[in-house]
Amino acid sequence: MPKPTKIYFIENSYDHNGEDLDNPKIGGSEKTTINITNELSKKKNLLIKVFNNTSKPKKIKNVIWENINNLSLNDIPDYVIAKGDANLFYKLNCKKNFLWSHSIQSIEKFIRKKQLFPFLKFKPKLILEGEYHYNKRNFFTSMYGKKILEIAPDFEFLNTKIDKDIIPDANAIFTTKSDRNLDFLINSWFKINENIKNSKLYINPPYELNYKEIKKNIIIRNKGDKFDLINDLKNSRLFLTPGHKTEVFCLAAEEARELCVPIVTMGKGCLYERVIHAKTGYIAKNQNEFINYATQVLSDDNLYLYLKSNLFNLRGSKNYSIVATNFLKILNIN
Repeated sequence: MPKPTKIYFIENSYDHNGEDLDNPKIGGSEKTTINITNELSKKKNLLIKVFNNTSKPKKIKNVIWENINNLSLNDIPDYVIAKGDANLFYKLNCKKNFLWSHSIQSIEKFIRKKQLFPFLKFKPKLILEGEYHYNKRNFFTSMYGKKILEIAPDFEFLNTKIDKDIIPDANAIFTTKSDRNLDFLINSWFKINENIKNSKLYINPPYELNYKEIKKNIIIRNKGDKFDLINDLKNSRLFLTPGHKTEVFCLAAEEARELCVPIVTMGKGCLYERVIHAKTGYIAKNQNEFINYATQVLSDDNLYLYLKSNLFNLRGSKNYSIVATNFLKILNIN
């Protein structure tokens, strides 16, 4: 049997390993690493390692998790995938380098974040997460090539049973960060709630509600584990998010889509990629449209069921088995 192809992932993030997929403290980037390495480990003749800040190095589901301080330049992989920071390439000796980006970087920010010299030295190809991300990454910061790799929700979202005939109460939900235009959303919600008095908007902590927001049925959801999130999304009639210029994929919206929750958005950042206009939700051109589309979905049962049916037919179209296959194509591994 030939020697296995070594694929090493390296990230400088939270203390976690492959057992932490359901831990609410880890972010989308870390979840992506766990999901894709778990899928890659099922492929024949691949050796998968992840180097990060784990305090519990161990082998999990045939993936070897090691502390980043245990790296050796003598351990030479066939491919290195650095998550978010080109300086990580200094820690490994490899000729096939890939930089998996989770952000948009202007040339100024690229230089300020000290990415320029390692980028020029190690010549990585970029892995980007969507059309918006691809188009916003300029030539100078991606001159060695760039490819799109769309990610997916965790398998629990795909495997959750959905009854496409159930109509939830007039609950809207926003499960992303408060710095992603939450102020615009709350301002819009005041008008939406005037139109539908019994409607409720659930948002993530941390956020301090004022008296007016409480009176308009804005509620801080209990940010528990993944299964609490799934339950909250299943009980929501609408995922309401303006989007933001820093969003390059918005996993939160993709999770809602997989659970058949229609989305109303301004389409900012990548959000236009998460919605098929008038089929799975709506992309508003202005705030008045945003308010009107949200009001329609929350009040019109037939419209809601139409959107939900379209979403139901798309279930499972994105999963990590597909992501892993596309990832190997980017690496040019058959």
